Amino acid sequence: MKEYEMHIDPHVHCRDWNEAYKATLRSVTDLAKGQGVCAIFDMPNTDPPITSRELVEKRIETARQEGCLKGYYLYIGVTADPDQVREAVEVAEGNSRVVGLKMFACRSVGELSVIDERAQFSIFKELADARFDGVFAVHCEKENLFRMDLWDFNNPRSWNLARPPEAEVGSIRDQIKFAKEAHFKGILHICHVSTPETVRVIRRETELKITCGATPHHLRYSTLDMVGEDSLMYKVNPPLRDRQAMLLLRECLREGKIDWVETDHAPHTHVEKKAPPFPSGIQSLNDYASFLDSLIEDGVTREQVSELTYGNIKKIFGKPI
Repeated sequence: MKEYEMHIDPHVHCRDWNEAYKATLRSVTDLAKGQGVCAIFDMPNTDPPITSRELVEKRIETARQEGCLKGYYLYIGVTADPDQVREAVEVAEGNSRVVGLKMFACRSVGELSVIDERAQFSIFKELADARFDGVFAVHCEKENLFRMDLWDFNNPRSWNLARPPEAEVGSIRDQIKFAKEAHFKGILHICHVSTPETVRVIRRETELKITCGATPHHLRYSTLDMVGEDSLMYKVNPPLRDRQAMLLLRECLREGKIDWVETDHAPHTHVEKKAPPFPSGIQSLNDYASFLDSLIEDGVTREQVSELTYGNIKKIFGKPI
């Protein structure tokens, strides 16, 4: 297969283990292959979360047992524990299946989060002291800017008000500031950008190595889609934004300001999505191929699609895919 026909999805949640009823490594990798994706990068907010050498090795062994190790890579999560961060660096540098480290700078789905900003800075300092020069991916939302009082599950589009764009932008500014102050030498990756202002903040940065990815759902849907019987199916973190923000985000993609497409494929059962606590997550891998077709219809060239779904990812991660 030619490189321009291949795709990498650098952000998926394969579930499995205690959440195998939602999805398994095998079911997600099979789904990916059916959508033309030759490799996936699994996120660590699993149950239990992937934060140690032991659990990294267990996860890889699970992929081997399920017959889906080819094209399977994963992140290791970081916590506020300095010893854990140091071990995570050692694992990332010593295991070719580990593509980088991941921090959740807010509560999202699962128990893996580092909310305290002093702890976030300390992580950057540990990474700098360890001379980590790989990819440090961050889910950026600033919790003290949340307005959870505005969330009403009877009006799911209110999720955009409860976790507003300002919270995303504020957290990204924090991470850039912490990285500079700590003299971080790795690649800071901002996951699933959802607003054009986020992209502007990232692209104004010139001192750091910094990348960003956008999801099919943030590029395709808006709060206008969060109506009707299935409106809660569109509840994601960060939230879908208004239609104008979505259209401007697509423009950022066309202009080359976003480094790659990442699905943030996050399976939950239909029943779970419609019941408290109404978990966030959407299964964006399901129609990945049609999404790419829609980009081309929207004026993105095939060469751009190739870079957004393979070339830029391969360049940063350098994995033998």
